[in-house]
Amino acid sequence: MGKIIAVANQKGGVGKSTTVVNLAAFLGSKGKKVLCIDFDPQGNATTGFGIKKRSVEITSYNVIIGKNRIQDAIIVTEFENVSVIPSTDALAGAELELLNMDNRVNRLKMQLLTIKNDYDFVLIDCPPALGSLTINALVASDSIIVPMLAEFYALEGLSQLVNSIKIVKNNYNPALDIEGILFTMFDGRLNVANDVVAEVEKYFPNKVFETKIPRNVRISEAPSHGKPVMYYDKTSKGTDSYTLLGLEILGEPLQLPQKKRRGVFNFKKERQ
Repeated sequence: MGKIIAVANQKGGVGKSTTVVNLAAFLGSKGKKVLCIDFDPQGNATTGFGIKKRSVEITSYNVIIGKNRIQDAIIVTEFENVSVIPSTDALAGAELELLNMDNRVNRLKMQLLTIKNDYDFVLIDCPPALGSLTINALVASDSIIVPMLAEFYALEGLSQLVNSIKIVKNNYNPALDIEGILFTMFDGRLNVANDVVAEVEKYFPNKVFETKIPRNVRISEAPSHGKPVMYYDKTSKGTDSYTLLGLEILGEPLQLPQKKRRGVFNFKKERQ
């Protein structure tokens, strides 16, 4: 039975789509069958896999409003073992439409029950808001990855998200758990970054990923080429970072090939 993981944070620009695309690519390269659901009207994960949104006919919008079966929306990508349910800006209208629908928080879950066993992992790219779409994703998921920046304003957003997770657990999905909190665009040379990590680790022990995703030019460039970073530049630090994250998800030793290991992830604060 596949594991469904929502990648969510109500703040935008924290690397949700980037994490979905690049984690999926790594898991696929390890022989895992992966389905990515682009549940964000911006459609960044769709673009990140090189899918032209103008050419897509059936999207996550059609799925959530019940116009099409989830099977009809799946696109098999050129990347090993990775399929995608794309999104376009039409999905933005679903927030209002869901208000008048029966079982409005369970609609994605009901669709996913029909295909969950076909995949090892289902990754859901959530929109940057705690609305009906994100609630649908949390109700359908086994766990949640929370990408966040190592900035103090991000702590307030994390608190709001945790409250929403508690509401979903108490009312709809008792099994929902935090898979991990993932620091993105991380620079360990900054005092504030290390202070924020320490604060989060204090309140969420054993829930912060050891892997931190650094700011990396290759990660930023890859979406414009419609590729996950490991397919764009397999030797980059961006590829290494998502490799390590994937190994954490799989519960495997965090070890890169010997030739890459030196100097890749020394995030300890350097002396000035």
